[in-house]
Amino acid sequence: MPFSCHRMLIVLSLLGFLFTNFLTPAQAEQKVFAEKKIVLQISDRDPFKQTLILNVANNLIRHYGVDELELEIVAFGPGLRLLFNDNANKKRIQSLMDSGVQFSACSNTFKAMTKKLGQPPELNPHAVKVSAGVVRILELKEQGYELIKP
Repeated sequence: MPFSCHRMLIVLSLLGFLFTNFLTPAQAEQKVFAEKKIVLQISDRDPFKQTLILNVANNLIRHYGVDELELEIVAFGPGLRLLFNDNANKKRIQSLMDSGVQFSACSNTFKAMTKKLGQPPELNPHAVKVSAGVVRILELKEQGYELIKP
């Protein structure tokens, strides 16, 4: 039996519903035809390392271009401080976010830091919390991302 227009509309509506209601924002915004998929790991508190990771991100964007690059920076352990709202690199982080870079914050580290600091640290409002930074990196690697640890 041929596939009618009515059935096609039903299928497309169902796919649209599933896409908008069950995919995370990061999944919904992925660039389907990105030439390169890269995840950068920041797990170091050192301000030099934080600057280095942002420099690497900028260099990758310059080389591949915004449309050809899918880039995510995953922060965990002491590296979560990069995503504190009062971090000195806040403007650079915002610029990278405006270029499509995703910043992921480890919830496990967030909980541990909350306990240590006696209150939850204020994260950059655009950072996305993930259950565990290491798990997020493994998920991205399974999706074809290359891991870089500057």
